[in-house]
Amino acid sequence: MKMSADETRQVLKEGELEKRSDNLLQFWKRKTCVLTTDSLNIYADTQKRTKGKELKLQSIKKVDCVERTGKFVYFTIVTTDNKEIDFRCPGEEKCWNAVITMALIEYQNKKAIQDFKTRQDGESASPGQQERRMARAP
Repeated sequence: MKMSADETRQVLKEGELEKRSDNLLQFWKRKTCVLTTDSLNIYADTQKRTKGKELKLQSIKKVDCVERTGKFVYFTIVTTDNKEIDFRCPGEEKCWNAVITMALIEYQNKKAIQDFKTRQDGESASPGQQERRMARAP
C-alpha cells in the first residue's frame, strides 16, 4: 500500500514565529508556522487558511547567524539561491532554529542514502560495466 505525500509528512513543530519583512522598514511580523519532515510552511493567519510561503527543505542550504539577545533567539535561513530570511522566536527551551536544523540534517541524510542506493542499483544493473572497472584496477 502506497502512502500519499500528506500521510508521509510528519509535523515536527507548530506554533508562532516572527519573520522580518522584506520591505524597507523591515518590521517583525508574527506568523503561524508548521515544520514538517519536508518543508517549513508559513501562514499569514492563525487559522492556517492562507499559506504565505512554503520553504521546502531541499531549497534550504543552512540555518545561520543564531544569536540570543534578551527574550528572543534570532536566526537566518539561507536558501540554495543564497536568499536570507530572518526569523526570531522567544528564547524557549526548544527553539525553532534547533528543530529546523535537525529536520534539515535528517532530510539531507535521507536524500544522500537515497542517492547512494540509486547509484548502487544503477551499477548492479549493468554487470558489464563492473567487469570493465575491475579490468582497469591495478
